[in-house]
Amino acid sequence: EPTVRTELMEQIPPIAIFLQESQPKFPTAFFEYLMPIVVRYLTDVNNQVRKAGQEALLILLEQDLVAQSDIENKVCPILLDLSAPDSDDEYKVEAVNIICKMASMLSRTTVEHMLLPRFCELCSDGKLFQVRKICAANFGDICNAVGQEATERLLIPKFFELCSDSVWGMRKACAECFMAVSYTTSPEVRRSKLSPLFISLISDTCRWVRQAAFQSLGPFISTFANPSSAGLYIREDGTLSIRPSTQDVNSSSCQPSNNITFMSSSTKAT
Repeated sequence: EPTVRTELMEQIPPIAIFLQESQPKFPTAFFEYLMPIVVRYLTDVNNQVRKAGQEALLILLEQDLVAQSDIENKVCPILLDLSAPDSDDEYKVEAVNIICKMASMLSRTTVEHMLLPRFCELCSDGKLFQVRKICAANFGDICNAVGQEATERLLIPKFFELCSDSVWGMRKACAECFMAVSYTTSPEVRRSKLSPLFISLISDTCRWVRQAAFQSLGPFISTFANPSSAGLYIREDGTLSIRPSTQDVNSSSCQPSNNITFMSSSTKAT
């Protein structure tokens, strides 16, 4: 019964945590018995079971309970199969979604070598706009996961494609994550490539795209500032913040605060 398999998936993370805490007694139980179940349920015929399996996998990754070898040899190959060009549409959409979510939890080497090539292919998926939409919405997180060199070499050309996509929702998603993408690039790329690209979004024929671009204008401009002098920094949750100066901290509490937070791609309009 699918409901039984779904309930089982919900119990996997707490069981895995217990086994981790009791590792001297159960050194290989998780890797031999539980991890194969999680991987198998990623391809279950029932979508609720698959969803539960995906959620369990993300929790396991967040808790750092999955060995690097299992990620590279068991999890990534399944996701690559599910996101292949000839894969079922529903499976492909789910696969690209979980690839984007898990990218920030994996090592840069694993993401760049195993997942980045497929992500770039999915950005150009001409069959499913839902796949391109997920890629556009999570583009900033992928850039942050792989770093500046891979972003400028492989991802920026794909970002240009998505920013000129025929579907306005794609261009809107790009405008919303523009600051996060810009923050990962060099000042020269920001000036010579991203600035003209942003102008095209702020001049877009679609009102919703223009509105999203104007909302991202301030955060995008802030990426040109020198962090040491401007006090700008990116928090772990993906928000751009201004660190108050020593003078502000020592000033009277009745003075207005100088803390300002700009939301990046981590907080998107629905």
